[in-house]
Amino acid sequence: MYFNKYRLIIPFLLPAVLLYGLFVLYPYVQAFYLSLTSWSGTSSTKPFVGFDNYKNLLTDGRFMSALGNNGQFLIVLPLGALSLALLFAALFTQGGKGIPGAGFYRVVFFFPQVISAVIVGILFQYVYNPRYGLLNETLTFIGLDNLRRTWLGDATLIFWAVAFVFIWGAVGFYMVIFMASMQSIPTSFYEAATLDGANRWRSFKDITLPLMWETIRTAIIYIAITALDMFVIVQVITQGTVTAATGGTETVAVYMYIEAFNKSRWGSAAAIGVILLVLTMLLSVVLMRVTKRETYEY
Repeated sequence: MYFNKYRLIIPFLLPAVLLYGLFVLYPYVQAFYLSLTSWSGTSSTKPFVGFDNYKNLLTDGRFMSALGNNGQFLIVLPLGALSLALLFAALFTQGGKGIPGAGFYRVVFFFPQVISAVIVGILFQYVYNPRYGLLNETLTFIGLDNLRRTWLGDATLIFWAVAFVFIWGAVGFYMVIFMASMQSIPTSFYEAATLDGANRWRSFKDITLPLMWETIRTAIIYIAITALDMFVIVQVITQGTVTAATGGTETVAVYMYIEAFNKSRWGSAAAIGVILLVLTMLLSVVLMRVTKRETYEY
């Protein structure tokens, strides 16, 4: 019986396994091999250098600085985006009751998701423009000229400027996920809590959070992985240039791009990619263990 079962299953699984191995696993193996060479990206030879690329990266101050920037994004982005997404989802959905105009606000907050990340980056280049940008012009209009800044040219501000762009674009996505999770919670729970004298915050803390924790956990892992990337927004806003100011937002992914396409160090770039893959996997495992909680059935 078991033989007949596997004889039926294997022919169906084999094409998918072969395609997965060809288009997913093989590129990983090839990238690891390239990381052990000093290939320039155009030459026909790929001189083998062993783990020299990894050793050089560990002593490369610029790489470590980029890794530190990713670490900052890893803290700021989840806190900012997920906190706001939870707040808006609770205001619009919790207990089956939303604030007036909730439907309109849902559309407004989700709107950035229909725009390409590249377009978002270009849009905020104009918003942050120091001479005619929307932000500085608005500050002038309301009489706050003293707050005008060169937002993308100030080393102390550019990190927060880029983080704001990401959070602005991400809140709507996570808000919709959290709203879907909240809508699956029976409204009778909230009605019982209201009869017991619980206010909206108490209901959120004691009912909503525990019952939708698995969704929050998934969102934390997903946004953390995104924070380890942060390529498109940073690349577009800084236009791929690294100065004393923009260096504060250079991420590992941006540095990998520069090593490959600007400096033709594809071996080093592949090593950066492998390190990024390992860090992503480790981060996912750690977050899955740290955020594990008792699940509730209802």
